[in-house]
Amino acid sequence: MNGTLLAAASATSTGEAVQFWILGTVAVLGALGTVLMKRSVHSALCLAGTMIVLAVFYLANGAYFLGIVQIVVYTGAVMMLFLFVLMLVGVTAADSLKETIRGQRWMAVLCGLGFGILLVGGIGNASVGTFTGLAEANAGGNVQGLARSIFTDYVFAFEITGALLVTAAVAAMVLTHRERTERRDTQREMAEKRVREGKHLPPLPAPGVYARHNAVDIPGLLPDGTPSELTVSQTLRSRGQVRDVSRKSLSDLAALERRTEDYLGRDESAARGGPGEGGGRDVRDAADVRKDVSDDSPAADRDRDTDRDGDRDADRDREAAK
Repeated sequence: MNGTLLAAASATSTGEAVQFWILGTVAVLGALGTVLMKRSVHSALCLAGTMIVLAVFYLANGAYFLGIVQIVVYTGAVMMLFLFVLMLVGVTAADSLKETIRGQRWMAVLCGLGFGILLVGGIGNASVGTFTGLAEANAGGNVQGLARSIFTDYVFAFEITGALLVTAAVAAMVLTHRERTERRDTQREMAEKRVREGKHLPPLPAPGVYARHNAVDIPGLLPDGTPSELTVSQTLRSRGQVRDVSRKSLSDLAALERRTEDYLGRDESAARGGPGEGGGRDVRDAADVRKDVSDDSPAADRDRDTDRDGDRDADRDREAAK
């Protein structure tokens, strides 16, 4: 009689078996994906899925406190911290945002719905019926039973796990902290090194064409009219986002030169005395000005002095002859 009751009490229901095999398969696949995935983000997501499956196991077996802790602490905090570090460090150029596997979004939606159905089914089964051994395990409450099990039956495993976590934290600090093996150069030494290597010491020229364009993607023009690559950021050059306006600027400069030549040509024709009354008046005025300037020149003064001296000599000769 007692053996029959014990066998009936230890028998596993069909729903519990189905739930175990489905969730167990998903948990194993997630663990394998964590190890085998090439991208760090995908590995972290697979590990988060495995932890969620374990939380469903805990909830289905009546360990509500442990299931909530599994979701909140491990999946919600630790895994989000991992993903935050990965996003902060950045991904490589090979990690493209383009969808490489066709239909992976629909697969993700179906997996999410499956997780939800299993979660609801597990919690409902735990709420309606009882699993084998729950009465003895949660005799004084789930939290008390969990604490008693950790600090009595699994105390050594708990301490070893804590030491492992502390070792991992110290190892992460050691790996991220890099000691300098060489003496750091001073500012004077770095300046002298740049001079010896012939690097560009002054600031780079600003982008844009003077008085016409001041955009950062437009290179400045050299004296010969060609664009200078130093005036544009290397990032824009590598992306091919540099606009070349040198030809347009050269055409504008040529048009400006033509207008200047036309304007100067009209001035010269007016000065030479073009058609009309005004041109002749300008020529006569210019001739009078040149005459006045020539009369006021030092050579003209010397000529007038010479003429006066000659007149005085002629007067003295006439007086002497009388």
